[in-house]
Amino acid sequence: MSDALPRQVAVRVEGVGKGYGAGERRVEVLRAIDLDVAQGEMLALVGPSGVGKSTFLHLLGLLDQPDAGRIELFGQDIGALSARERARWRNLRIGYVFQFHGLLGEFTLQENVAMPLLIAGSGRRAAMDRAQELGMAVGLSHRLEHFPDQLSGGEQQRGAIARALVAGPTLLLADEPTGNLDSATAGAVFEMLRNLHLSRGLTSVIVTHNAGLAARCDRILRLTAVGLEAA
Repeated sequence: MSDALPRQVAVRVEGVGKGYGAGERRVEVLRAIDLDVAQGEMLALVGPSGVGKSTFLHLLGLLDQPDAGRIELFGQDIGALSARERARWRNLRIGYVFQFHGLLGEFTLQENVAMPLLIAGSGRRAAMDRAQELGMAVGLSHRLEHFPDQLSGGEQQRGAIARALVAGPTLLLADEPTGNLDSATAGAVFEMLRNLHLSRGLTSVIVTHNAGLAARCDRILRLTAVGLEAA
């Protein structure tokens, strides 16, 4: 028997449902989803296209709200938060990485990485210094003054990861973070993401179609039309 203490639950989902439309046109995307993610765990979420993986990640990331059920993040019932509190959680407590980097073309990479801190009201100098630190962490210290269209696809996604982490979040959500990259670049970016997850003590939920990358996570769950199951 192990003497290790059980890890605390970072993400708790109870009976969550989400649908769109009304009447005969209503489509139930998620039905009675239950899930616990331990603090420090990297969870891979897999499943066929259109089953609701991105919708589920949006709910965890406070980009949308469930129609039914309850979500707790680090002990906080997020359904009880005001709109302002939700926005602050999204900005400072949750890092979100999309398949397409979403960097703003009119700003340098360093400015893009600093953006969450600037939005939160941090001074420009402090925000830019922090962005420089994250740029170094993702191997882009030599590209900070470049604009997004001057970067390769892998560099753009590394920049997006740096931006997601710049405010020091405790929860990282990534929706197909390597889906737009070739296999070699995808492997390198995912390895960097895994190392950052470990070194920064993150709890991470990763949506991916890549079975090889999913296998490098701590646990894999498959989302189907009837719910979550072990993969």
